[in-house]
Amino acid sequence: MHSNPQLHQYFQQSPLSGATSNNPLAAVLQGASQHYSSNQGRVDSFATYGGHLPLMGQPQDPPVGQVDEEKIYALILDLLNPMFREQALLDLSKKREQYEDLALVLWYSYGVMSVLLQEIVSAYPLLTPPTLSGGASNRVCNALALLQCVANHNETRTLFLHAHIPLYLYPFLNTTSKTRPFEYLRLTSLGVIGALVKNDNPEVITFLLSTEIIPLCIRIMETGSELSKTVAIFIVQKILLDDTGLYYICQTYERFYAVATVLNNMVNQLVETQAVRLLKHVIRCYLRLSDNPRAREALRQCLPDPLRDTTFQQALKDDMTTKRCLGQLLINLSDGMH
Repeated sequence: MHSNPQLHQYFQQSPLSGATSNNPLAAVLQGASQHYSSNQGRVDSFATYGGHLPLMGQPQDPPVGQVDEEKIYALILDLLNPMFREQALLDLSKKREQYEDLALVLWYSYGVMSVLLQEIVSAYPLLTPPTLSGGASNRVCNALALLQCVANHNETRTLFLHAHIPLYLYPFLNTTSKTRPFEYLRLTSLGVIGALVKNDNPEVITFLLSTEIIPLCIRIMETGSELSKTVAIFIVQKILLDDTGLYYICQTYERFYAVATVLNNMVNQLVETQAVRLLKHVIRCYLRLSDNPRAREALRQCLPDPLRDTTFQQALKDDMTTKRCLGQLLINLSDGMH
């Protein structure tokens, strides 16, 4: 996709004030409902893109409902002891779906959040040059799983944001190594951000727009594995579906062009892979962009041809919702054309 002077004109109007503050935020995206798999093994509960990846084939405890609180408290104490910490991280990460108040216990237990951040920061020297081993990746991902638990809970999510904890994950999202330890690290980090955005919290979108999450997601959408691309585009989609997020991305030509370019490249890749899960998010991103007048004018010129013809007809034959989204997108772009 090449820079187009005609497209540029749609994004030269003076930006309005307040792009990232005090604007009402819409909650308009229904949750996804698939389970994902990759060649590294089954991905557990990524239906809401806040799920956590079973690490390197480790067995997961079967769901047992409510676990013994005393065991949880004992594991929390073990986190504070460096000798027992690695095993406690593993055991707690496997039990996070079984104990609904785990986020509260993690947040309010003395020293625990500091321990988790210490685990995160201790991995930074392994990122450049890329020397992260499978074992080190496992350990950090278990800590990330517990942070995700805190990010996902209604009573701790805002506290999580106010502490700016998501920023500690950005060095992981900024990595480019395609080895398995790094891929798991990026994917689990994306899962934490996915847990934040899936509940359509206005404060989450405002926070993320003040950070570099969009460029980070764009690069993963361009170069990541299919699963990482899917979670990254889900995050971008949730930002777009918010009124402030849509305005922010369409506020300047440069922002729109960056998003439109990666979506265009993904469509070209999807012609070959026919990855339906990914395709439906691409279509929904385009549909949401078409709600903005300047973006709609630009998309009339630069929407990829495979979305205009029958390229994906077979891939979408059983997905009526996405077919309707694509149909609505084409209708939106046809209005006003002569």
